[in-house]
Amino acid sequence: MAATASTTHSVLIVDDEERNVRLLQAYLHGEAFRTLSASSGAAALAAAAEHRPDVILLDAMMPGMTGFQVATHLKSDETTKHIPIVKVTALDDHASKLQALECGVEEFLQKPVDRAELLVRVRNLLRLKEYSDFLQNHALQLETQVRQRTQQLESSYRETIFTLTRAAEHKDEETGAHVQRISHYSRELAQRMGMDASFQDQIFHASPMHDVGKIGIPDAILLKPGKLEAGEWDIMKTHTTLGASILERNDSPYLRMGADIALSHHERWDGTGYPAGLRGDSIPVAARIMCICDVYDALRSKRPYKPPFSHEVALSTIVNGDGRTQPGHFDPQVLTAFADTHARFDAIFTELAG
Repeated sequence: MAATASTTHSVLIVDDEERNVRLLQAYLHGEAFRTLSASSGAAALAAAAEHRPDVILLDAMMPGMTGFQVATHLKSDETTKHIPIVKVTALDDHASKLQALECGVEEFLQKPVDRAELLVRVRNLLRLKEYSDFLQNHALQLETQVRQRTQQLESSYRETIFTLTRAAEHKDEETGAHVQRISHYSRELAQRMGMDASFQDQIFHASPMHDVGKIGIPDAILLKPGKLEAGEWDIMKTHTTLGASILERNDSPYLRMGADIALSHHERWDGTGYPAGLRGDSIPVAARIMCICDVYDALRSKRPYKPPFSHEVALSTIVNGDGRTQPGHFDPQVLTAFADTHARFDAIFTELAG
């Protein structure tokens, strides 16, 4: 195992082929990244535990312990589970990608590796890790005062949420009004469903973080005006897992709920959603509420691929279905609450049209 170069950020390269390691090192050293290398799964686990790299580039196919097994071990260990993993592989089939996602991998790179793509993905993951580390350190500092300053702690959490949502706005100029509306929609449904005041407050502040993972999606994909290709769509869908990885290491009820929402707001009641294909009550209730709010707002809003729909069209689409959107996608209790409060949704959209 070797460590080379000197910089703030370190990248662990795991590959049993020395020429592959040297190539990736050459690409990274050109941008002043510090690199470490490991030629086996066992060595990779030891290096990750000892050096805590900022990003891991992990080969899928290695003798002995496979890259999938290494990823599973890393993500099950509290000391390494938050290190972003890029799976570097010649495999491009859907089953392999799904297996990698299930193991906790955040990104993919296809062999032969393109230098520009490698650097973009590494930088994006470093940005995500910096946000995640900031949140963890910020929360730890504040928790030392929690017994005496609960009110100040909650205020700081809300400021953190505001900071994250503002960061997301820089990636998408339409985000600001959208997240404001989402907060109000979510609270309306929670209230209609009989949730207590604490839940209503938490979902109001947590729901704006649903797409925070888009910070890590390349602009070329996130802002593409046309239809995404299959590989681009696979990358876009990872905003769910990326968002959860930013938010999950916190004791704040707002950020814990935010992590649930970020991860699962594209899951569907009938199991046809993503990223995990959860169904029914296995989907967190906050994410079930968020799902219908997000769909409604998307239907009402102008998109590169569609005009804005009227409230009546959006209501009919959700309640009756239109071929793409079906009532079975939604928790029946949430769907009933939406049908009972749809006029408030229309009023919120009109008031906060942006």
